Amino acid sequence: MKVVIVGGGFGGLNLAKKLVCKKDLQVTLVDKNNYHFFPPLVYQVSTAFIEPSNISYPFRRMFQGKTNFRYYMGSLTNINTMDNILETDTGNIEYDILVLALGTETNYFGMENVKRQTLPMKTIEDALNFRNHILLNIEKITHLSDGPEREKLQNVVIAGGGPTGVEISGMLAEMRKNILMKDYPEIKTRKGNIYLIDASSSLLGPMSPKSQKEAYRVLDKLGVKIILNTAVKDYVNQQVILANGETIPSATVVWASGVIAKEAPGLPKESIGRGRRVIVDEFNRVTGSSNIFAIGDMCYQTADINYPNGHPQLAQVAIQQGKLLGDNLVRLKNGAEMKPFSYFNKGSMAIIAKYKAVVDLPKGFFKGFLAWLVWLFIHLIPIAGFRNKLKLAFNWFWSFITNDPTLRLIIRPRKEAKEVLKERV
Repeated sequence: MKVVIVGGGFGGLNLAKKLVCKKDLQVTLVDKNNYHFFPPLVYQVSTAFIEPSNISYPFRRMFQGKTNFRYYMGSLTNINTMDNILETDTGNIEYDILVLALGTETNYFGMENVKRQTLPMKTIEDALNFRNHILLNIEKITHLSDGPEREKLQNVVIAGGGPTGVEISGMLAEMRKNILMKDYPEIKTRKGNIYLIDASSSLLGPMSPKSQKEAYRVLDKLGVKIILNTAVKDYVNQQVILANGETIPSATVVWASGVIAKEAPGLPKESIGRGRRVIVDEFNRVTGSSNIFAIGDMCYQTADINYPNGHPQLAQVAIQQGKLLGDNLVRLKNGAEMKPFSYFNKGSMAIIAKYKAVVDLPKGFFKGFLAWLVWLFIHLIPIAGFRNKLKLAFNWFWSFITNDPTLRLIIRPRKEAKEVLKERV
């Protein structure tokens, strides 16, 4: 039986690991990148705290020696449901079972200026682009005297007060506090602000009120300007336009304000729900299909009695769905009855700043240094590759005790870097 998995994130990877142990299955993993990466730590790459290689691992290396596994580099362009053919930008693949684990992409809510000019934070490429952007802007600041242009370059706006927005804000605040004046003595005074903006009434919306209050308290103490109950309406001429009519001059806007499921062209319209999520039954089988499944952030399942409005788009949901679907596909092949999915909530956590984190458990809450240590430990476990775990642990240890990681490298095409430095108003 040919099983084709599209997407090598948490769901797709855990499904593949389950299936490659079954020699009578032929497993093909399709992804535009040749590596799996760990999205919860992308923001640490973006702030030059850890290396990209610490949180990424090649698929081919991961599945070495698995004779029934094949990696296929490509992007989904269409699903031919009639002939059971997956069409990609690099060729076509036949399947008996197709599993969609494409995840989500940044949602700009139809704002074209925001889409063109702000910086998303979803991929390794996004993180490196942000890192280069920030470092190049600081180099430009060293060439300028005080004035509107310098203020614009020093202001950073993060749109979205969820975990990503909170974590980036905290890291940037720590970077400004511990690194800026040491690396850039030309900058005599530390002007400019970090703005964290959200349309809701609190930070860390999905988490407990205690976690929300702690995030606000820690970031406020670090000097982050928090603006709640206010949405970003537009971004024009490096001016962030808020829904209340106010504007903030900034050359750097991080868009972490929402996600939407990636498209799955070829699926019938009736199988697509809100947020472009694919509607599935209790076995993660796509509505109206017998051999197409969807797992992770891109699927919308209402059969779970504890989550009648769909599961949260979290890594744990994708991991658990991937593992169960692996078992269920074996059951399906053997003619046995499949088991319905039921999400086991292990809790959620977010890091806010150095030595500061919050952890929500089903039966409790804790914060501070202990929560920070738990956050570090929990995020080490799923990192692919033992060597990567050691490298990440060492990088964390060195960065935290020195307050001075050494990854602030501007790596861009020579022509592009020079053009950025030459820009003047």
